[in-house]
Amino acid sequence: MIRTMSKTRKPWIAALALLLLVSTLLAACNNKGKSDEEVTLTFWNGFTGPDRPAYEAMVNEFMKAHPKIKIEMDIQPWDTLLAKLPTSLVSGKGPDIAAFNASLIPQYAKAGNILPLEDLYSSKDIDQSVLPPSLVKQMQFDGKFFGAPANFATLMMYYNKDLFKAAGLDPEKPPATWDEWKDAILKTTKSEGSDKQYGLVIGDHATIPNWPILIWGGGGDITSADGKSSLLADSKTIAAVKFWSDLVINDGISPVNLTGAEADKLFLSSKAAMSVTGPWMTPGFTAAGLNYAVAPIPVGPGGPVTLADSVALVGGKNTKHKEAVFEFMKFWNSKEQQITLSVQSGFPPARTDLANDPGLKKNAFAAQFATVANDARFYLGGQEQASKIDNDLFIPAIQTITNKKGSVEDVLKDADKKLNDLLQGK
Repeated sequence: MIRTMSKTRKPWIAALALLLLVSTLLAACNNKGKSDEEVTLTFWNGFTGPDRPAYEAMVNEFMKAHPKIKIEMDIQPWDTLLAKLPTSLVSGKGPDIAAFNASLIPQYAKAGNILPLEDLYSSKDIDQSVLPPSLVKQMQFDGKFFGAPANFATLMMYYNKDLFKAAGLDPEKPPATWDEWKDAILKTTKSEGSDKQYGLVIGDHATIPNWPILIWGGGGDITSADGKSSLLADSKTIAAVKFWSDLVINDGISPVNLTGAEADKLFLSSKAAMSVTGPWMTPGFTAAGLNYAVAPIPVGPGGPVTLADSVALVGGKNTKHKEAVFEFMKFWNSKEQQITLSVQSGFPPARTDLANDPGLKKNAFAAQFATVANDARFYLGGQEQASKIDNDLFIPAIQTITNKKGSVEDVLKDADKKLNDLLQGK
């Protein structure tokens, strides 16, 4: 009887085994299909300037190297992008990848709208040891990574070689110290007559910040290193602002209330001998036939320093393609692509291990801007309220001083109190 039952079960066992085998094969086929399926990533950014072709070329190179990943770029003005990005991310309709100024990382990370990128850095797909130290900090919030560098910019002093020569200055020997800088500025300033000329144009709003560099150069700062208290009333900050505001007010070295675009226009039209700005201006100045060069910002009592700026790549919190997003960020920050991007855009690479790479020398400006990477600092880096501090406190304080509506000491002491109240949540 036992043998009879065994015989009757054999067909069912065989059928069950066959069913399991087919299921396993189907699962394997389905898994293979998923790994090989095409993925489309949406990428929102504001690269509308002269460097736009360089970023478009980067994306095209990525798609050639990763034929299963398609990138749909939506390039729009930065203000338009930033106006709609927060709500789109919250609603789940935002992009897989976005690019915005790295100073905004704390705001988006605290709100939980962007992906943590710890895995990307811990695996060394992006090696933080080859990034400028200031850039590493800027890609983080609360000690964790949320951004990958999209670009990295340093500022240098641009100077008009023809105006230097006309003022009796050696165009091959730009000023290296504050004393030399002041001398060159005064010699190239013509404050009266129809041929009015400025020695150094200093934008104070709607621009890449200039005044923080001047304060740092004097040994002062806007906030403490931990970002928890104001240093606007520090004696070194006051001394630096007084040094430069006296040159503006008493010697007319620069117009007041300048936007960045207005400062650029004065330099482009040879109405200003010097300007402090980033690598994005080299294509326009060169195309205009301007006889100019760039040099490190002259060193003041606080030591060598310049301003750093960076656009970060971030992942939208609702992306369904995290691995593809990470692959894109890894590719963007590889040696080969950083060199290519630098040569095409004029920006220095976001890696310190490429400063002497022969490939970088194909663009002389990119190589020059790379030389000051380790001296570069971010303005209000990591500050969650950076925009409010800049727009509501710092810029108004500088403009109040340069428009002769208050003394340096009184204005900065008042701004210092307001900044401390803001930082302490009062």
